[in-house]
Amino acid sequence: MSQYPYPMLDRPFAVFRKDDEKKEKTVNEWIQTLPMSDNDNLENVDVVHLGVPLSRSSISASAASEAPNALRNAWKYFSTYQIETNIDLADMQIVDLGDVKQSITDIAQSHRSISEAMYEMRTNHPKALPVCIGGDHSITARLIQGWKRAHPEKTIGILQFDTHFDLRPLDQGPSNGTPMRFLIEEGIVNGKHIHTLGLHGFFNSRSLKEYADSAGVTYRTMNEMRRNGISRTVKESLEVLCQTVDAIYITVDMDVLDTAYAPGAPASTPGGMRTDELFEAVFLAGQAPKTSAMDLVCLDPRLDVREASVKAGVHVMLCFLTGYWDRKRRGR
Repeated sequence: MSQYPYPMLDRPFAVFRKDDEKKEKTVNEWIQTLPMSDNDNLENVDVVHLGVPLSRSSISASAASEAPNALRNAWKYFSTYQIETNIDLADMQIVDLGDVKQSITDIAQSHRSISEAMYEMRTNHPKALPVCIGGDHSITARLIQGWKRAHPEKTIGILQFDTHFDLRPLDQGPSNGTPMRFLIEEGIVNGKHIHTLGLHGFFNSRSLKEYADSAGVTYRTMNEMRRNGISRTVKESLEVLCQTVDAIYITVDMDVLDTAYAPGAPASTPGGMRTDELFEAVFLAGQAPKTSAMDLVCLDPRLDVREASVKAGVHVMLCFLTGYWDRKRRGR
């Protein structure tokens, strides 16, 4: 492949090549970048990976735009094998397409580029599952917008892991606090097809709860999830979505984690999820038969401590892919 097929993308900062002769791989030895060898067929790709380095639309100061490369740098710490499930991802074909080009000053242009990038991914790789690494949570609205444009006939639902509703009013412009409201008010996603898990504490206003209720959003607090069981709560939401939509989009805001586990998530707070709870939740999300895309957002490597949040982010991505690979191997 002599020419880079995506003019709206920047190549990844590093070129990764899988080593087919090496039986036990680290993640950086497994994920490929373009151009691949002439023997590789993009039609056989299982997963496409995309970086979305936008954080200018964040309500609070954030360098979440640095997260895609920070996670790439941390791939070397991880094996493709997960001991808890006895699943090895090495046989999955995954390609890192690079990063969506971002405008220096024009957030609206950056959002248009993000939407277009998802549309092109779905057009060029309709059989591959998109995994997108942000960036702040505003990118989710535009990724889903692009996905819907590529599949206008399909109804999409959202499973959101988040401390916040992200239903702020749109009158002050798009931000990481508005993606779900944008999708509802643009008619891209019906409010009743949004399930938000992980709300807690003093970090959402009464007016946002009232809006969620009026729009039909399903939500569960951390207290409810722990009383009911994290896994059971996630399964219940997935079952409802599988019965009511054609495709499920998973979005993980890293501030759903307790601040002790995610010091690099600018809006992480006391009382959030533990990492093991989130790992199990996204594994289950990956297993769901209608799960069709995933993103991870709101991780600022510059705030991190000993790469704790970055490593948690890579672990979240890999647990989700493990669930997806388990589902695909079993033909579910």
